[in-house]
Amino acid sequence: QVQLVESGGGLVQPGGSLRLSCAASGSIFSSNIMGWYRQAPGKQRELVAYIFSTGMTNYADSVKGRFTVARDNANNTMYLQMNSLKPEDTAVYYCNLGYSWTTVVAGTFDSWGRGTQVTVSS
Repeated sequence: QVQLVESGGGLVQPGGSLRLSCAASGSIFSSNIMGWYRQAPGKQRELVAYIFSTGMTNYADSVKGRFTVARDNANNTMYLQMNSLKPEDTAVYYCNLGYSWTTVVAGTFDSWGRGTQVTVSS
């Protein structure tokens, strides 16, 4: 069983920045993949970025150059530095953890955390 707690969301003006954190705990093996997802009202959940235990990362085209994902393997913590935020970034942001690339890309997890709300508005 893995527990996931997202934090760091809030209200920010366009062009501003936020740093999200994802704390994972429970039964976790080191060779995992952690991903950030977001879901806006009326839209499907989408994969924002993911990071392997090696540090290799991937980003959705919509956030490339603006968001940076990082992780602290020793503490099973993942971060998402979000810069140059746009109104279309408004969503509930979730994290999750898996052991296969297909699971992470598809977002087919058994459970999700509560997420953290990010609102980008003037």
